[in-house]
Amino acid sequence: MTTETAPKPTRSALRPTDATVLVTGAGAGIGAATALALAQDGWNVAVGYAQNDAGAAEVVAEIEDGGRRALAVGGDIGAPGAAEELVAQAAELGPLLGLVNNAGVRHDGLALQLTDEEWDAVIATNLSAAFRLTRAVLKRAVRARYGRIVNVASVVGPRANGGQANYAAAKAGLIGMTKTVAVEVARRGITVNAVAPGFIDTAMTADLPRELVENVPARRPGRPEEVADAICFLASDRASYVTGSTLFVDGGMAA
Repeated sequence: MTTETAPKPTRSALRPTDATVLVTGAGAGIGAATALALAQDGWNVAVGYAQNDAGAAEVVAEIEDGGRRALAVGGDIGAPGAAEELVAQAAELGPLLGLVNNAGVRHDGLALQLTDEEWDAVIATNLSAAFRLTRAVLKRAVRARYGRIVNVASVVGPRANGGQANYAAAKAGLIGMTKTVAVEVARRGITVNAVAPGFIDTAMTADLPRELVENVPARRPGRPEEVADAICFLASDRASYVTGSTLFVDGGMAA
């Protein structure tokens, strides 16, 4: 008498071997660390940048030295029409099925002092550009029935931080957008998640007071590579059943 055993469950979708991911703001900091980590995990990487062409070129060279394909794609993501152009460039590497919306800017100031220009610039780059890029990549991912989108938000989104009304609004909006888009495309094999870094040691935080670390339970700033590891997980098939979530990488600040 023989007994039948149930087949082992398999993942519903696996990333195509030639899939490409676009990482914005990848010339340095979190973006550069993320581009390198995703390349090590098997993605072809389009290294997005606005002004740091030298940094982007270094990241591309390191990825290619590691045996993966990479391409630097430059442009102001906040400009109208930039999203479609960047996506078209990135797709030259292979099917564009991944996106990391990492690029961001800061213009800090108390709400009474913020100008319209400072408000608009932060919303345009940190939120509106992320939406346009997401929309452009989704058009391809839906057809392929596979996609991974990770938005780099911030602990400042759900947690007040005086002097950053514009930045907080953009990052809170990014988290809300993440949840909504995730629900819309979940049946298509596409996951949409966010990471919310805290105080990370990058050029963007170089001008912030070091005593802010005292507010971090871990009592140290985070490293770009620690955020990149979280992004890499969410962009992998290991996270194929994780969508609409926000993963805090903040040393306990949001606890």
